[in-house]
Amino acid sequence: MKKLAIIGGGIIGLTLANYIDLTKYSVTVYDNPVGQATKASAGIISPWLSKRRNKKWYQLAKDGAAFYPKLVQDFSLPNNVYQQTGTLILRKDGELAPLMQLAEERKQSAPEIGEIQLLTAEQVTEKLPLLKATPALFITGGGKLDGASYLETLRTRAAKKSISLKTGSVQLDRINDTWLIQTLDEIEYFDAVAICAGPGLPSLLESLGYTTDIRAQKGQLLAFETPFKASGSWPVAMLDGESDLIPFENGKILIGATHENDGGFDLTPTQDAFSLLKQKSVPFLSESAFFEKYSATFRVGTRAYTSDFAPFFNYLPNEPTAVVASGLGSSGLTTGPYIGFLLAEYFNEDNNDWDNYQKPIETYLSK
Repeated sequence: MKKLAIIGGGIIGLTLANYIDLTKYSVTVYDNPVGQATKASAGIISPWLSKRRNKKWYQLAKDGAAFYPKLVQDFSLPNNVYQQTGTLILRKDGELAPLMQLAEERKQSAPEIGEIQLLTAEQVTEKLPLLKATPALFITGGGKLDGASYLETLRTRAAKKSISLKTGSVQLDRINDTWLIQTLDEIEYFDAVAICAGPGLPSLLESLGYTTDIRAQKGQLLAFETPFKASGSWPVAMLDGESDLIPFENGKILIGATHENDGGFDLTPTQDAFSLLKQKSVPFLSESAFFEKYSATFRVGTRAYTSDFAPFFNYLPNEPTAVVASGLGSSGLTTGPYIGFLLAEYFNEDNNDWDNYQKPIETYLSK
């Protein structure tokens, strides 16, 4: 049996670990959770109306969203982890009709969008009482994922399957045909390695002589405790201005998130982020004093971005026993599980038909 090391216990790494054929590999996951984007995140699984021009990214995001029913079934994800409740999309007057036309067009290749409806102001507040009465587009296929709960569920599954889970930073090296991973306490050798360390990828690949096109971006979102116990069934809302409102069960309402290119690996919650999220969201809320009325906690993490804002995942040039994945950015909850599954297929079945999802790996790595 071969030994596989997975460096990174985030959304890609733990999904990969749980899809690996354990009759072929013994698996060890090395996780450094400090600043991990998935652990701090919660988000909307609803990529179909994105205006991004990158067709390969859209194909990946579309297929990533379509993958969720399988993911939910395979991992028995409960409602507090993932739930399909639909997506409300709020836009300025005159933008909803073209958006509905775009939705109808994209539904031809993505039937998982579900039903598409233009809602009146009254219908919007009926579906999500926290919003002001304003018309919106509603698609039934949208869902929401709580990143921290997802990781907790997958770590529990991995432990039950005798996958080794280790915490802390590591160093990576290559000796002949063997991969060497060193921690503070030990050195271990592996036949194959998957490096899914998000913004930590450049430092890991530096020892192998690679320069990596990855930058770290700080993201903050707010989790409010409210008395709205029916909130679990409410749809998510994409507010005009790149802010999201995500209701979870038992009155937990998440609003976010920031995109701070200068924040990097700094995990300090800031009043500036609170003020920015308030400024972006209050105009859409039925209670203008929402931010003062309910208590909030911060979730802070570090995303990984590439120069062209596109993710990549592939084996290292001329190194088929080592795969890398990073650059998910703010679409990580949509694309991450599917990438983890595709990488597992690579190890399980030597299947790597990925060209339609990304540019060549050399776009992001150089020696």
